[in-house]
Amino acid sequence: MDVYLPIAGQSVNALLIVLLGFLVGVLSGMFGVGGGFLTTPLLIFYGIPPTVAVASATTQITGASVSGAMVHMRRGGVDLKMGGVMIVGGLAGSFVGAALFRLLQSTGQIDVVIGFLYVLILGWIGILMLLDSLKSLGYIRVPEPNARRPRHNRWVASLPYRWRFHSSGIYISPVAPLALGFLAGILTVFLGIGGGFILIPAMIYLLGMPARVVIGTSLIMILAVSAATTMVHALTTRAVDIVLAGLLLVGGVVGAQYGALLTLRIKPDLLRLALGIIILLVALRMLLGLAWHPDEIFSIEYL
Repeated sequence: MDVYLPIAGQSVNALLIVLLGFLVGVLSGMFGVGGGFLTTPLLIFYGIPPTVAVASATTQITGASVSGAMVHMRRGGVDLKMGGVMIVGGLAGSFVGAALFRLLQSTGQIDVVIGFLYVLILGWIGILMLLDSLKSLGYIRVPEPNARRPRHNRWVASLPYRWRFHSSGIYISPVAPLALGFLAGILTVFLGIGGGFILIPAMIYLLGMPARVVIGTSLIMILAVSAATTMVHALTTRAVDIVLAGLLLVGGVVGAQYGALLTLRIKPDLLRLALGIIILLVALRMLLGLAWHPDEIFSIEYL
């Protein structure tokens, strides 16, 4: 069943787009990520213009984050105070990201920059996920360190004006979560990604937050920032295709519910291994799209 996208200016298979949203929603519920780092490149592969793919993917991230966050809130797995601090930083980052997006869009280089950044980010994420899952499954042996690892980073511990975050059980400066939120806000506007793949490791290893509240808190932050980013794109770049976003939302909201349930039934290490391989394949495809030149740049086709 084909549906016409008014902003993208083309027709797409509606069932295929809904299925894509469902798969990304499952990832959102399982790993606490918005899933935009896969939604946007897959939409580009399908033929959606990069600017429209980036802007519309943020809407899908919002819906998937709502669904997943509700499940984690019912389980008490959200630090609302920490989430609020990160949301403030994320909102500031979204405005900075929008200004950069508009600047590159005016120069006509936004599509190339989006593709290049995705190759770097997806390659980095895929390699880290692959190595981490292989270590957890025992395929790669790592010697045990002699010294006990500190709960949070020393640089974070040295920052002034500490606050106590009771749900996470930590006592740190709000400057660090503000900075993390700011970075995630820029990534959300600029690349149509929630930033959860950066937030979650940073919340665990830099802030020292316990794993039980990391995913839920990440989803709360992603929810607020992606909603604001959608508004920013709609008012500035005008690249949000409401039909495309709606199809992605239908699948994403349902998929996030199943993803949150799958975390209790499937071994996480195997899921990370599969996701790492998928991400590396997507990064390779993006790299080929940037580097592979056709024999003839311009051609005429007779129908």
